[in-house]
Amino acid sequence: MATTQEKYHGLPLVALVGRPNVGKSTLFNRLLRQRRAITDPTPGVTRDPVSARAFIAGKPVRLVDTGGFKLDRKKDGGAGIVDDELDDLVLERTRETVKRADLVVLVLEAGELTPEDEEFIAFLRPYRDRLLAAVNKTEGGRRENEAWNLLSLGFDKVYMISAEHGDNIADLEAAIAGRLDFSLAETGADGGADGGEADRIIRVAILGKPNTGKSTLSNRLTGTADSIVSAKPGTTRDVVEGSFDYRGKKFRLLDTAGIRRKTKVSDNVEYYSVNRAIKSMEDADLVFLLIDAEEGLSDQDKKIAALACDRGRGVVLVLNKWDLMPQIKNTFGAARDRIRFFFGQMEFAPIVALSAETGFGVEELLNTAIRMHAQLHTRVETARLNQALEKWLEESPPPSGPRTRFKVRYAVQVSDNPVKFVFFVSRSRAVAPPYLAFLRNRIRKDLGFSLIPVEIEIRSSRKDDAPKKHR
Repeated sequence: MATTQEKYHGLPLVALVGRPNVGKSTLFNRLLRQRRAITDPTPGVTRDPVSARAFIAGKPVRLVDTGGFKLDRKKDGGAGIVDDELDDLVLERTRETVKRADLVVLVLEAGELTPEDEEFIAFLRPYRDRLLAAVNKTEGGRRENEAWNLLSLGFDKVYMISAEHGDNIADLEAAIAGRLDFSLAETGADGGADGGEADRIIRVAILGKPNTGKSTLSNRLTGTADSIVSAKPGTTRDVVEGSFDYRGKKFRLLDTAGIRRKTKVSDNVEYYSVNRAIKSMEDADLVFLLIDAEEGLSDQDKKIAALACDRGRGVVLVLNKWDLMPQIKNTFGAARDRIRFFFGQMEFAPIVALSAETGFGVEELLNTAIRMHAQLHTRVETARLNQALEKWLEESPPPSGPRTRFKVRYAVQVSDNPVKFVFFVSRSRAVAPPYLAFLRNRIRKDLGFSLIPVEIEIRSSRKDDAPKKHR
């Protein structure tokens, strides 16, 4: 079995643990130097372990924020049994993270120890050789005298910090870095991809409505149980990262919260969860949009796909839970045709039937992702593009009416991932949407962009003509 450092490309794994509402997520964001984990006064906001690459005292680590340890978990059923089962799942993920971590930072709150603190400290005793204790919310020396009593529990040193205000964070970082082995770290291995296509990481965001199987798919692809899977909708709150290799390609996966309609979002935590899910598109190349195969395509699915397309992301429409569909001839063909009929704007997006539960369709999904990723990073030479443009203009010349007449002078590809082309014309205002669609379709058909969104901008030499954009 691979060691933790091998799994994370040589980066040591640092886990932040403790009971709910002691400030683990605030400390995670402080060490990461960005707002990544959701913070809220409501206890138990963090459920899945949330990990990210961070620099601690200038050294690269994989930092993990875990769910809070709760003592009052019921076992006898009742109205709260679903939440109790979810708490058990959160605790199990925390325990698994602790077991594989290279260093565990126990976050406590200034004041008297609670039963949860004491039980968790007892659980951590076998890991004392890789344990640090940090007492949070001690800004300005508040309640430090009580915090020093923790030394009686066997800690060699206790770090007094304020994650909110940054007090003594540098001392804690130095202590963390001093306890880790960085000799296995691979320079740049966990960061962005600056090399060629072979070295480029394929970044995928898994999006969709609640309870469509996003976390089940994430766990299957990464070969882990990092994302909590529950029948209760809305289990995932933060964006959960994972990684895996397939056919020599490195994938980075972002498992996100389910996106509901705005009118159904009723609390702050879900609001931030949905925003993080949508923002994950900015950090991805591709979107796996999970659709419940039994329910079919919904208006909300269309909105999510449109958001991804507007950002130039490749979108795979994934019909999940396919194992529950009738196993008769042409079931998939009928489902595909129905989507194409009701969602013609995404006619280029691949449709894949999948069962995240059984693994059916996973290979086709990943092969499709590799092809789409290659298209996103395709650049067409200007000479080749304009040779193709001459052919298109011969086959379908622009309109010749007095108000619709324009000349297409030349074209260039200005970016990849997202893919964008600029066409220079005599009169941009005269270029109607149907002709834009014609140019876009020929780009897809003739130049190798059949699976991804393509943006076209029309520019004119006339100053009074505004540019036109079209996907």
